[in-house]
Amino acid sequence: MTGEHGEAAGGAGARAGAGDEAPERLLSGPPGRLLVTASLGWTAIQAGRLVLSPMLPAVMADLNIGEFRAGVAFTLLWGLYALGQYPSGRLSDRLSRPSLLVPGLALLSVGFLALSAAPTYPLYLLAVALVGAGAGLYPTAARALVSDLFVERRGQAFGLHTASGDLGGVLAAGLAVAALAVATWRAAFLPVVAVLAAVLVALHRWRREPYEFRRVDLAVRATAGRLLGDRRLAALLGAYVLYAFTWQGAVAFLPTFLQRAKGFSPGLAGGGFAALFVVGVAVKPVSGGLGDRVPKPLVAAAGLGLGATALVVALAAGGTLPVALAVVGFAAGLMAVPPVLQAHLMDVFPDGTMGGDLGAARSVYIGLGSLGPTYVGFVAARAGYGPAFAGLAACLLVSAVVVLAVGR
Repeated sequence: MTGEHGEAAGGAGARAGAGDEAPERLLSGPPGRLLVTASLGWTAIQAGRLVLSPMLPAVMADLNIGEFRAGVAFTLLWGLYALGQYPSGRLSDRLSRPSLLVPGLALLSVGFLALSAAPTYPLYLLAVALVGAGAGLYPTAARALVSDLFVERRGQAFGLHTASGDLGGVLAAGLAVAALAVATWRAAFLPVVAVLAAVLVALHRWRREPYEFRRVDLAVRATAGRLLGDRRLAALLGAYVLYAFTWQGAVAFLPTFLQRAKGFSPGLAGGGFAALFVVGVAVKPVSGGLGDRVPKPLVAAAGLGLGATALVVALAAGGTLPVALAVVGFAAGLMAVPPVLQAHLMDVFPDGTMGGDLGAARSVYIGLGSLGPTYVGFVAARAGYGPAFAGLAACLLVSAVVVLAVGR
C-alpha cells in the first residue's frame, strides 16, 4: 500500500484482505453474495434508464414535447452520468465503497419515483437529472468493489457484473411493453424502485466497510497527470474512447440503419437492437473468464477485430439472414471487450487510486463516446449509413491495434 492510500485507513484495511477470501468462489460465500447484489443493482439501473427509449413516443405525447426537448433530456441523463464517474471513484477510494453505493441507490430511487409521477416537462427534466446523478455515483464504486472482492478471477467477475447491465437492457424492452399494455409509461419505473430499494438494504446490511463522510480532495490534476502522463495508460484510454464512440453511435442508430439501409421491418430491427444485450449476457462472462487465462489485451483486441469485421460484413451483405448473423457477430465482438479491458485497466492502476482512476477513465471515455451518435447522424444525413458505419468499423480496428501495441 502507498502512503497516499493511508488517507482512508479504515477502508483500506477492509479492502486489503477482500481479495484473499477465497476469490475462486465466484458465486458463493460473502464475496459472491456481494457480487450478485451489486450486479442486481446495476441490472435495475440499466433497465430503468434504457426503458425510456422504447417508451419515448408515449412520453413525448404525454408531456407534449418534440424530439429536440426529448433529446435534451437524454443528454442531461448521460451527461450527468459521465460527470459523476471520476468523483464517485475518487470518493470511494478515500472514503469507502458503501459511502457511494448506498447514497447512489437512494438518489436513483428518488429519481425514478419522480419520473413515475412527473406531470410536466420541467419536472421530468428534474427527475432525469436525479437519475443521471445517482447513476453516476454507482457503477465505478460497484466495479471497484468487485475488484476488491476478486483477484484471481477478476476478469470473470467483471464479466458477470457487466453482463448484468445487458440483462437490464433486455428487461427494459419487456418492461416497456408491459407498462404500456396495462397502465402508462410512468408505471415502468415502480418495479425498478422496488429492486433498487431491496439492493440498498442488502448492501447496507452486508457492507464490509463503515460509512465515511468528509471532505475529500478530488486531486483532479494529479489524476489527470497519472492517466495522461503515462503513455501506456493514455493510449489504452484512447483505445477505450474509440470503443465507446462506436458503442454509443451504433446503439443509437442500429435499428434505423437496419430499417433504412437494409430493409428490415421495425419489429425485426428492434430484435436486432435487443440482440446486442442478449448476446452481451452470454458473451461477457465468457470473455472475462478467458481473460483470466490468456493475456487480457489479446482477448480485447480479438473482440474489437471481430466487431469491426462483422460490421463490414453487415454493410456489404444483402438479405435478412446474412445481415442478422453479422449483427450477432458485431454484438459478440463489441460485448467481449468491456470485461477484459476494464479488468486490464484495474490491473494497471495503482491500488490506492484504483477507483478514482477508473472513474476518471470512465468520465473521459463515456463523455467523448457520447459524440458517437452525433457523428453517425451527421454523416448518415449527408453521405448515408454506409460511410457512417464504416467509420465506426475503422474506429474498432484502430482501437484493436492500439490495445495490441501497448496492452502487453
